[in-house]
Formats: sequence, C-alpha cells, structure tokens
Amino acid sequence: MLHIFKIELRILKKYNQGLLSGRRRKISPQQSEQYIGLIEKPAAAGQTHWTGRKFHGYLREQLHQEIGYSTVVRWLQQQGYRLKVPQPWPDRQDEQRRQQFRDQLKQLFADDQVELWFLDETGVEGDPRPRRRWIKKGEKGRVTRNGDHLRMNVTGMVCPRTGQFYALEFTHSDSVVFQTFLDHANTDVQRQQPRNVLICDNASWHRSKSIRWGNFEPLFLPPYSPDLNPIERLWLLMKANWFTDYIAKNREALIERLDKALQWLIERSYENKTTCSMRKLF
Repeated sequence: MLHIFKIELRILKKYNQGLLSGRRRKISPQQSEQYIGLIEKPAAAGQTHWTGRKFHGYLREQLHQEIGYSTVVRWLQQQGYRLKVPQPWPDRQDEQRRQQFRDQLKQLFADDQVELWFLDETGVEGDPRPRRRWIKKGEKGRVTRNGDHLRMNVTGMVCPRTGQFYALEFTHSDSVVFQTFLDHANTDVQRQQPRNVLICDNASWHRSKSIRWGNFEPLFLPPYSPDLNPIERLWLLMKANWFTDYIAKNREALIERLDKALQWLIERSYENKTTCSMRKLF
C-alpha cells in the first residue's frame, strides 16, 4: 500500500510540473527572465541567432529543461516575439551626426513658417522578389517570374504635416532627371509656408552643384540613414499593396500599374500623415 502511495505521489508531482499530458507546462517568472536574456543575447549561449527549434533544443539539452516545443513557441509569442527576416543595416552610421540632424529637424518642425518635405527615389520591378507567405508542409510554393528585368524609377516627395504626396516616373536617376523633377515640383506642388525645406539623401545627383532648387531649400540626411526619411515607409507600403506577386507582361503594363499605385498614394493624404509621422523620428 505504501509503495502504491509513493507511485501516486510521483505521478502527482510530475502532473503538477506539467510533464504529463493534460496540462500545459507553465514557465515560471524566473525562467522567463532567464529565457528573455538568452533570446536577446544569443552570443551568451554561443549562438548567432535563434529559431524556435534551436532555442527549444538548447533549453532541453544544455539547461535540462523538461519543456515542450509548443510551450516554447507559445511563450515566445506571449512575449511579443515573431519570426522575421532581419533588415540589413549599415555599420557606418555616425550617431552624433544623426542626433544633430534630429535636433535640427525638431527646430524646423516647430517653426510655423517652415514646411518640411522628404524626397527619395525608388525602383519598381516588373517581377519583384516574392514575399514570405504560409505554405503547407511538403508543398513547394511558386510564383511566376518572366526574367525580362523590367524596371521603372520613381522620384517622389511627401509632406508629413499635410500628407501631400507628389511623384514622377522615370526610366533612371541622374542629375538631369532630378532637375526635371524639381522643375515640375516647383510648378505643380502647392506650398503653404514661406520656407520649404526639401530633405534628401546624399546621392551624387542631389549634390550636383548645377542643381537649381527653386523654391526649395535642400537639407541632406546624415550618411547611411534611410530610417530618418519617412517617405521610405510609403515606398514599402506601395510595393506591399501593389506589387506583391504582380508580374508585368511588358513595360506598358508596369507603367499602368505604377500609375495606379502612385495615384493611390496621392489620394491617401490623410493616412500619409500617420504613416510618415515626424514623431517616429524623435
């Protein structure tokens, strides 16, 4: 009888620890703190990065944690982690210059006589790179690719305060193209403030001494700082909504699609104010 009682105690202990089916194994606050430290600093465990499988295996093999894979994945999701492809990031940024630029933006943004505009170029391909999607295990996901290398360039500018967007399409980018854009922008864009500061990156055609800026005052971003240009968010949004898995049969089809995408950006001026909010820079 005593022997059976001891067995029942062991079973009960394992059940309470979540090692038997029927109850989810919980991760204690102490374990959670330890796991977050490992996730944030994989080098401490001799790793360069984690996947769910790798992290689960490390917990079981190295830390001897009796824990299921689904529990680990559930915990990761509860902590706000998602499996994403990291964005390549330049390692040549000068943080002092970046902070000085932010401070300058704050002063300009607070000036009622100044309107800030952000300019950038982007390329749009006729058969863009496929985006990630869910595919059933054992099946191969495929999207059409024609290999014709169709491409159009867009030069655009946005005003974060009003959401006003303006863009022109070109086949390429250089100083002549950029001057053409500025000439049209000076005529077409409605300006509501005496001073209009046009912020752009350090592309050679932006820096050309022959450029005539007209009613715009140039202000250049710190090197390697695309994250300080809000129009980058519009380009990502446009490509996600209009060019995911879109295959252009010819250049005319690509231009027609691009016309619709740019018109969509023009018409969503109210939403552009949120997408390009300056608050995200400070």
